Amino acid sequence: MSLFGDLYKNEVKKNLNEKFGYKNVNEVPKIEKIVVNCCTRDCVVNAKVVDNIMEDLAAITGQKPVVARARKSIATFKVREGMPLGAAVTLRGEKMYEFLERLIHVTLPRVRDFRGVSSKAFDGKGNYTLGIKEQIIFPEINYDKVDKVRGLGISIVTTAKNNEEGRELLAQFGMPFRK
Repeated sequence: MSLFGDLYKNEVKKNLNEKFGYKNVNEVPKIEKIVVNCCTRDCVVNAKVVDNIMEDLAAITGQKPVVARARKSIATFKVREGMPLGAAVTLRGEKMYEFLERLIHVTLPRVRDFRGVSSKAFDGKGNYTLGIKEQIIFPEINYDKVDKVRGLGISIVTTAKNNEEGRELLAQFGMPFRK
């Protein structure tokens, strides 16, 4: 079991139950999944860009990504239905906790002039979305093999009912929110 998996079972669950006073242990919020995705306009011009994105996501997450395709055609952007636009990975269980641990303790502190992540990026239902401008902040990425610096979207999906519960859940794991 990963460090964060044990942390959730032994401490976080108990602390959240004390703070919010749940009647049932199954009401205590938990992290359901983490989705890491990268989509770019460059894929429209050059379809080989998707392969580079998939390699980067596989290195970062340790799991094979799925190609993200266009749902419908948009003539002004020269996008056809079914055209590959990027890739995404959904992490659950052990890999999810390991990724979250690396994100909080290794990757985010590597960002230059890092002052914490925004505490306003919740969606109203306790889910948190974080945008990263450069994939090269992850130590798994070999800087020499990067063809272009791209951003990533990281969505942390929780079972929390509102933003306050979701914020507290992530804060218990050590998410560095801005003051």
